[in-house]
Amino acid sequence: MNYDLYRRALLLSYLTVGYNILEGVVSIYVGLLTRSIGLVGFGLDSFVESLSGFIMIWRFRKHGKISGEEEDKIEKKATRYVGYTFFILGTYVLYESIKKLYFQEIPDPSLFGIIIAIVSIVLMPFLSYMKYQTGKKIGSRSLVADSKQTLACTLLSFALLIGLGLNYLYRFWQADPIVGVIIGIFLLREGYETLREA
Repeated sequence: MNYDLYRRALLLSYLTVGYNILEGVVSIYVGLLTRSIGLVGFGLDSFVESLSGFIMIWRFRKHGKISGEEEDKIEKKATRYVGYTFFILGTYVLYESIKKLYFQEIPDPSLFGIIIAIVSIVLMPFLSYMKYQTGKKIGSRSLVADSKQTLACTLLSFALLIGLGLNYLYRFWQADPIVGVIIGIFLLREGYETLREA
């Protein structure tokens, strides 16, 4: 049973990486075309989420091949690394959002970006829940932290949908970088919480 849970954790990590790389490439491409920092930030978050997923793959592929003590060390390292990924992304998104607000860099409306946000809102909560439940059952803080990263992606999708929707429907362009600021602050807070737990 325990072995099956570790296998599930590994499979969920592979799914996270695969989906987020695809989402990240599409989001950044569309974001650059439409000059949307919210969408670019969302795409970068997808890559950070992928990085977090790669850390989980590295962590769970070692299971059963090393001693319990070594596995505990890897678990702590993995949790720390996931925390660092939050900080990297949060700092970038915050900087870019404030810059766009200050210099009034107006993004173009993006229907395709709205579709990306909706797809993420549908898929991410399920993935987050599965990782959280699995992490709790096997006592993996790093997988629980990674599930929060996936939940953050869901919340960012809602924020992105609001920002892009207001720009698309009402030409309220400030909504996009304002959403970026919210996303940046949220990610920095999550990074702090994850490192504190580690």
